[in-house]
Amino acid sequence: MHQDPFAWIDDESRRRERAGLVRTLRPRTAESELLDLASNDYLGLTRHPEITGAAAEAAGRWGAGATGSRLVTGSTALHADLERELAAFCGFEAALVFSSGYAANLAGVTALSGLGSLIVSDAGNHASIVDGCRLSRAETAVVPHADVDAVRKTLEAHPGQRALVVSDSVFSVDGDAAPLAGLAEACGEYGAALLVDDAHGLGVLGEGGRGALNAAGIAGADGVVATLTLSKSLGSQGGAVLGPARVIDHLVNAARTFIFDTGLAPAAAGAALASLRLLRREPALADRARTVAATLHRRLTDAGLISARPDAAVVSVQAPSPEAALRWAADCRAAGLVVGCFRPPSVPDGISRLRLTARADLTDQQIEQATKTIIELAPAG
Repeated sequence: MHQDPFAWIDDESRRRERAGLVRTLRPRTAESELLDLASNDYLGLTRHPEITGAAAEAAGRWGAGATGSRLVTGSTALHADLERELAAFCGFEAALVFSSGYAANLAGVTALSGLGSLIVSDAGNHASIVDGCRLSRAETAVVPHADVDAVRKTLEAHPGQRALVVSDSVFSVDGDAAPLAGLAEACGEYGAALLVDDAHGLGVLGEGGRGALNAAGIAGADGVVATLTLSKSLGSQGGAVLGPARVIDHLVNAARTFIFDTGLAPAAAGAALASLRLLRREPALADRARTVAATLHRRLTDAGLISARPDAAVVSVQAPSPEAALRWAADCRAAGLVVGCFRPPSVPDGISRLRLTARADLTDQQIEQATKTIIELAPAG
């Protein structure tokens, strides 16, 4: 009798169920009456007719898929236009587009480090950065969250070693911003490179939504590289790495998630490019997203809920327990409001939260409806 090779999966499933950590897929319909404060569509562009029209036009002209890796047949003039305009908008010399923000982070971290080098990574960094550190074969030092002094001490303890400091620009759990100017200064003192994941900053922070690095005055600086996603403020899909031209050339030759991955679909590239151009025409969208976030935070805290002050468009609200957070999110959904729910082990500090994402297209009436629902359904605790 042969042993079941996947019996261990049943044990893992029972463990997750006992811990209340089972994840399930919930397919949504194309049209919904639910008010969405869970997506990352910060500027409300994913259904904008100009953006969907650009996606359809690109698919009609270039085909449904990229047909191959970027180095074979997967690069189109559309990709080149997107890279050129992304770099110019964000203030960098060059850019390289990937099939996802996850792939962009893996590329940036692994290709700019390696065996014998040092990575200094913030404890609150996104899973894609964590995975990049693990794949890099570099020595990785995880430092306390948003602690510039800890970064300095770590770099000082490794004199002469090639080093890469990695941080989110805006952290996805609480929505707080990293001390980018201080990190850049520390990197300059010790000759380290700085890689910043600006997934939650692009379209929300900086002049006209040019991102957190623009806001910190370090966009385009020597030794600074940015990664970002096209799936949040730009309402599309994909990712990019921005930096000096020699860094981008190096990624073309060394980044495995670029070399061996099929290129970004033309429809996604066309949609992202259209969103970028719309944002350039309507910079007030970034201001509106921040205003909505500040309004959500103020109304929730005025009602006595514990909510971290948002530095961009992410608003978190603490729950007394993982079970309470799940019930709270479910009750909100039943009342017509979709919110995110973060709980251990996804949150490094062990505090469960509702996670709200502000959108520039939310009306004042929708903001009132959302905050009223959250407050009325808040668990005791």
